[in-house]
Amino acid sequence: MKLKTNKAVSKRIRTTKNKKKKIRTGGQDHFNARESGKTRRNKRRDKTLSKSNVKNINKLTPYSN
Repeated sequence: MKLKTNKAVSKRIRTTKNKKKKIRTGGQDHFNARESGKTRRNKRRDKTLSKSNVKNINKLTPYSN
């Protein structure tokens, strides 16, 4: 039987050329005025997923490995 991709996960995670998984930083929509400038700048960047999470993501997105 064919494996199904979890679409909720696949929309949130991108795979780079070197097979690393990148995810958008959370908490960017509102309430950013009270954050420090350093925090606001860091929220603009995408983050690399940790190795412990990559294993689970690869199971949910079998064809993007």
